[in-house]
Formats: sequence, C-alpha cells, structure tokens
Amino acid sequence: MNFTDELVQWYLKNKRDLPWRNTTDAYVIWLSEIILQQTRVEQGLPYFYRFVERYPDVSSFAAAHEDEVLKLWQGLGYYSRGRNMLKTAQLVQEQYHGKFPESYDELIKLKGIGEYTAAAIASFSANEAKAVVDGNVYRVLARYFGIYEPINSTIGKKTFQTLANDLLNKQAPGLHNQAMMEFGAMLCKPKNPVCGICPVHIGCAAFISNATNALPVKLKTVKVRERFLNYFLITNGDNILMNKRGDKDIWANMYDLPLIETTSLLPVNELTDLPAVSDIFGAEIKITADIPVQKHILTHQRLYIRLIKTTSKPIKLKTNWFYATVENLHDLALPKAIFILLKDIFNL
Repeated sequence: MNFTDELVQWYLKNKRDLPWRNTTDAYVIWLSEIILQQTRVEQGLPYFYRFVERYPDVSSFAAAHEDEVLKLWQGLGYYSRGRNMLKTAQLVQEQYHGKFPESYDELIKLKGIGEYTAAAIASFSANEAKAVVDGNVYRVLARYFGIYEPINSTIGKKTFQTLANDLLNKQAPGLHNQAMMEFGAMLCKPKNPVCGICPVHIGCAAFISNATNALPVKLKTVKVRERFLNYFLITNGDNILMNKRGDKDIWANMYDLPLIETTSLLPVNELTDLPAVSDIFGAEIKITADIPVQKHILTHQRLYIRLIKTTSKPIKLKTNWFYATVENLHDLALPKAIFILLKDIFNL
C-alpha cells in the first residue's frame, strides 16, 4: 500500500467516534469546524453539543441574538468566530433559504470560512474532491516528505497545497481528508509523536533523519502586544456597574467592567491620580481592595488585568455603562478572564 492508503487503513481502525463524523449535514459540519478552530477536540466538544442543542438548524441560529451566541461561546476564546457564525447563519438563511451550501465555490464566499474550512465542509458533506490542509496535515506532510519550506510562507502554502492535491484520493476525498487530519492529531503530534507504532515511519523523512522536532518549519511573524487593563468594581447594593464593549477591539460586543487602560502597570496611587480616573470619580477615590494582577494571553496580545474595588460612585455614567444585578451576570456574555475575576467575589 502507498502512503495515503496506509493512513486510511489506520484511520478506519483507530479513529475517534466524534458526532460530526456521523453526518453529511453541512450545517453540523460547519459548526464543528468553526468551534474546533484553534481549539482541542476535548475542549470544543461540549460547546458543539450546546450549539447543536440550542440551534439544531441554520434557521434557528440565524434568529439568535448576538448576546446569546457570545454567552454560549464564553470561555472558548477567539470570540470573532462566534460573531462571524451568526452573520454566516443569517446570510445562509437569506440567500440560500436556510439550506447550508455544500460546494466549495459557494462556501468560500461566506464570512469566517476560508480555504481550509470550505474544503473540509465540501469534502465531508458532498464528497467534493478538495484537499484539506490544516495544521495536522501540514505537520504530516512536512515530516513524511521532509519539506523545510515554512508552512506560513507564500511558497510554503503553495507547496503543501499542491502536494495535498496530488495525494488526494479523488474517489473518496472525505475519507482521505479525515484520515490525514486524524493521523496528525493522534499519532504525528506536534510534541512527542508516536513514531514507534506509526504505520508509515519506515518511509518518513523526518523519522529517518531524526528531524521530527524540527518539522514543520514556521516563520516567527507574530509581534505580541502588551496591554494593562485596570478594571473598577463599583457596586450599588446588589447591582454592579458593567460596561458594554464596542465592536473594534478584543471581546467585541461583550461585557466587562469600567476600564482604564494604561501603557504600563502603575502603582495604585499613580493610577488614581490619572485624569481619566478623576473624570470618572472626581477629586477623590476610595480604594477598598486591589486584587492581584492576572495575566491573560491571547494570540497577539498579553493582557495584565487588575481589579480595583472601590466604594466611590462615578460622577456620571458613560453611555455604554449600566447597572446589572449579580443574578443577571449569568445572562451576560463575559470574557472568560472577567468571569473568573467576578466568580470568586460573587460566588457565580
């Protein structure tokens, strides 16, 4: 058997029983693909079940409110995925009358669906001959064929896509793609690949040259931005002052607390002397607690989050501020970092 046939045979014997593999419903497959972007299966599976239960079809999803979608998404990260999903569902409802498209050419037009996702949905739902190239496939191909071209370079992307297209089993593209992806996820893992039981290790260039840790090659292009977020916990009886975030920054359209962002981590006395703080509280602010700074890492940003409890009341409320009861916090789409801060304080 050749390389791809070996992988398919391995897959048929060892694949995980995952719910989206038991259907050709493009909508359900789309849900799973978007949820699993940048997310491990173990983490994404509960979210998949929640979304399928709440929105069993495109029409029910399209009718959802953004706050509801973001609340379901809470804790999964990359919240733009949830917002894009809602826009996509609404577009499918309007333009495709609630039937999720299955062809690559139609799928690629939808918001939040790139080449990989379009190829995955098309091949899994309609058996369209489109080769899927995700992180798992990049790794398998780079190691087996000994390719040192960076996977995130223009030449590298073209090289790997061309190779994947050449290897694709045109008669069973869905099965072929699933096998490649599962093999990368379970055996040819990023760290500690299980080469000892790999069915194709004899022909693997990386195994032969002891280079599994060196492949695939990836250019380091991400510059991490550091941000210092100073949140103020302001209560009025059982009510908490909340902030509705805008749509241009992280955690777009979600809810957090009144915030002052600084360029560095300031001592509390320097923070309270800032004009921005004076604009909120006037000449004096009484601090009752300064919760230790929490670090929260995003793909391109490193957040240092501080929570300051105060008994002072704001002089005036900003237009996007409002009071919510502690009980209602469960209904708000809070970023995970903010939810964790409030969880212990209010026993959420």
